[in-house]
Amino acid sequence: MPKHGKRFSTALAAIDRSAAYEARQALELVKANARAKFDETIEANYRLGIDARHADQNVRGTVSLPNGTGKTIRVAVFAAGEKATEAEQAGADIVGGKELAEAIQGGRDLDFDLTIATPDLMSEVGKVGKILGPRGLMPNPKAGTVTFDIAKTVEEFKAGKIEYRNDRAGNVQAVIGKASFELDALFANLAALTDEIVRARPASTKGRFVRNLSVSSTMGPGVRIDVSSIEDLAKAGR
Repeated sequence: MPKHGKRFSTALAAIDRSAAYEARQALELVKANARAKFDETIEANYRLGIDARHADQNVRGTVSLPNGTGKTIRVAVFAAGEKATEAEQAGADIVGGKELAEAIQGGRDLDFDLTIATPDLMSEVGKVGKILGPRGLMPNPKAGTVTFDIAKTVEEFKAGKIEYRNDRAGNVQAVIGKASFELDALFANLAALTDEIVRARPASTKGRFVRNLSVSSTMGPGVRIDVSSIEDLAKAGR
């Protein structure tokens, strides 16, 4: 068993691990126990009733959180000509084409959180797919990160749009804000994300879709949310 620090143990003692809380109450507990010296990130973790081995059951998409994530996102854009200029004017941190791909192949630091590309530059992106892919940085049409609408896309992700996708175990983990956020802001973000995930349910799945939902801070334990209230939570995000 891993050893936890005193702060984690104190937070754990304040939570009934056998209980499933209403969403607002769970978020209150997470906020109250986020006592690190930095502004802890708050995340939501969904365990979904999918078989991730089947492509038609994978869940992936984007959602604009109404209150943003509280994090400054560094965006890299593969574009050329006019589209490169649009990306720069929209606030992209890194913009390039063939030369950017070559720099990444040469060992350039991946000092960015998101990659966007125009469709005509995907041949260049493909050359560094083995580098970007394992780090979750590969642009994808389903995530809206392969597009000619560069300016709007850069602005949306800078403003708090996030990408979500399941891992091999069928879990989706996503940032919903910071511990310093007001409770209503965190709840609104959680509701918006939950609504999007519920809407993204693959047609081939059966039974309960969201099997488990918990929220946690960077240094704190997870707090379970009553999954019987998922539909109401999703409705609050519409």
